[in-house]
Formats: sequence, structure tokens, C-alpha cells
Amino acid sequence: MTGMQLTADFFQQTSKVFTVSELTRSIRGTLEAKFDAIWVQGEISNYKQHASGHQYFTLKDQRAQIACVIWRDAMAPLRQPLVDGVQVQVYGTVTVFEARGQYQLNVQILQPRGLGLLQAKFEALKRKLEAEGLFASERKRPLPKFPQRIGIVTSPSGAAVRDMLNVLRRRAPWLHILINPVRVQGTGAAQEIAVATRELAGPNERFAPLDVIVITRGGGSIEDLWEFNEEIVARAIFHSDVPIVSAVGHEIDFTICDFVADLRAPTPSAAAELIVPDVIDLRQQTERCARALGRQLLDRVRDAQQRLDHAREMLQRCLAHKIDAYKRALLHALRVLQARSPVRELMIRSNRFADLRRRLVACPDRLIENAKQRFYQIEGILRVLGPDATLGRGYSITLDERGTIVRTVLAVRTKMKIRTRVSDGEFGSEIL
Repeated sequence: MTGMQLTADFFQQTSKVFTVSELTRSIRGTLEAKFDAIWVQGEISNYKQHASGHQYFTLKDQRAQIACVIWRDAMAPLRQPLVDGVQVQVYGTVTVFEARGQYQLNVQILQPRGLGLLQAKFEALKRKLEAEGLFASERKRPLPKFPQRIGIVTSPSGAAVRDMLNVLRRRAPWLHILINPVRVQGTGAAQEIAVATRELAGPNERFAPLDVIVITRGGGSIEDLWEFNEEIVARAIFHSDVPIVSAVGHEIDFTICDFVADLRAPTPSAAAELIVPDVIDLRQQTERCARALGRQLLDRVRDAQQRLDHAREMLQRCLAHKIDAYKRALLHALRVLQARSPVRELMIRSNRFADLRRRLVACPDRLIENAKQRFYQIEGILRVLGPDATLGRGYSITLDERGTIVRTVLAVRTKMKIRTRVSDGEFGSEIL
């Protein structure tokens, strides 16, 4: 097969033609999917801080180099400014700057070389989980004041659990304690701690729901406590439905577990004291409350007795006042009744009735005489002023067909029939 044929076959098999942008974007996706956040160490060169606040430099060793960028809000300000030639360790994500077709490292943590990878890893995970809200104070739940059942995730052979059990038995002998044993150090311990926490927090047919879970171990170096800084443990605590207390190490030790838990105790023994009240203190408080309640009850009884005596005295005075008032009202009514004796009233009314009777008997004759006189008077006025008297003096009254008095010539018309009344009769006529 000739070279010409090989070239033709190759182009037939790779018919897809990428643009530069498509190819660069594909490379970027491959890099970002391949690499998680990683640690890289080397020497700084070509360092430059842009006016925007972003920092750019090259990280190199004897055989290679990679471009790095620190975004303005990606990390806290450094104690000392960066300069060329400094050996550092950086933690970040691999990506591609598409405009230049250049792969680079987005730096999230930078520290001098040799400071310690565990501490840097701790800071990186702490920043990541804090950004996700796992440390938020508003999601932390208060512990129950009087828990009945608690679970402990720890090594059953450690001194921490013995100290905690001693304190719990002394302070709260009623408490039901369930220990889920795990390794607290070494490879794989973080997985055991996370699984044990989920077992105690979730529903289980073998035991009743717990009120509190304690994750604990004794003190040690950062390497000894590192399993409590793993992300799997932090997320198991975060997703627990039961409040969790972290009691890892000594008072000066801090772990990721402490930040996620609902409460951080400085030591295992302190955790036991924070979880349950002291039974002796409870008895003393109960006795104090009982004494205070007894005093209050006695004070209230005595106060009630005094108020009862006062009320009885007031009632007696009120009754005496009422009785006296009723007596005075009764005497007044008696005097009024005596002043208005029925016999005297009957006599007065009998005399008034006799007088009215006499006036009634004499009244008709006088009324009739008065009526006659008034009638005669009105009759005389009518004779003088009535229509007949007017007609007798030579006047007449003209009426139309309907009997209406004709008062003006405007009220008559041709061929209209009218009647004229005079003193001795009336006659009819027609208007021509």
C-alpha cells in the first residue's frame, strides 16, 4: 500500500474536524476530570501581582515548569509576600487557560516547603467543608437536658472511654449507654468511625433511638488524631439525625470532627459532664425547689387566710349596713302608708265622687240652654248675611248648565243655557 493510500484511509477514519476551541475545551475537561486537587512543590519564578489582586507565577523544578494563579479571593493574605526563588508547596486544581492553550494550577493553599502536608491538608479540608456549610452554627442542635440513652463511638480498650463511663455512672446512674467499638487510629479507622456513627444515628431494631452520640478518643499527635480529620467522618456527623458531641484529644487538640459536631468537648471526661447533669446536683436542686415551693405554698395559704379574714370582716360590715338600710326603708314605707290610710283616701274619693255627681246632674239643662242661645245667634247672622237676604235686596245669581256660578262674561258662550235665580224663584235662558 502506498503512502498516498495510507493518508486517504486515515482521513476517512477521522472525519471529525475540531476547532481549536473545541480541542482545547476537551483537553481541559479531560485534565479537570483526571486530577482532583493535588499538592505540588517547586520553586517560584516570574512572580507578578496584577492590579486586580490576582497573583501569577511559574512553579518549576530542574526538569519542568507549570503556570500557577492565585485568585484574589481564593485564600487568605500571606504573612510574607512571594518572591522569585522561594521553595513552596501549593495545593490546587489543574485546569486549562483556553485563551493561550496553556494548562495551569489554580492555587488554593500555599506554604513554605517542609511545613507539613498533614497540617496543610487539614486546612484545605477545613476550608472546603466550611464553604459547604458543614460548620454553620445555625444547623447545630442543642443537646437534650436529661438524656436517657447515649451512644459512644470509640475504642473499647482506651482510657478515654473508661474515664467517660466513670463520670457518667457517677452523675447519671439511670443512663443507658451503648458503645459501638471502632479503631481510632491507623489506616481504615476513619471508615469504621463513619460506619459506626451512621449505625447509631439511624433506626435499628436492636436498640431504641438514642438521644446523644459521643465520638471520642484520648490525646495524641496530629498523626494519631488524623482519622478524625477525614472527610468521610465529617459527612457522617453532618448527616446524623441525632445530636453529636465530639470529644477527641486534649483541650488544645482540634479536629474536623470538632467543627462539624453539634458540641465540642475539650476532653472525654468533660464531654460526660456536658451531656448529663450530676445526680447529686439534681437532688440538691430538687430539695431547694421543694423547700422554695413549700415556702411559697405556706405563704400563699397564709395570704389566702388573711384575705379570707378580711373578706369575712368586709362581708359582715356590708350585711350590717344593708340590714340597717332595709330597716330605714321599711320605717319610711310604714310612715308613708300611715299617711295614706285607705279609710282616709276612701273618704276623700267618696266626697269627690258626690261633688262630681251633683255637677253632672245639673250640667245637661245648662248645656242645652247655652246651645239654643248660640243657635239663635248664628241663625240671625245667616238671615242678614245669607244668599236669600242678598236676593231680597234685588240681586240675582246666574248658574251655568252644571250649576256653577257665572262670575264673568268670559265664562259664557253663544247658545249656552243658563239659569238665573232671584228672590222668589229662578228662570232659564239661552245666550244669543
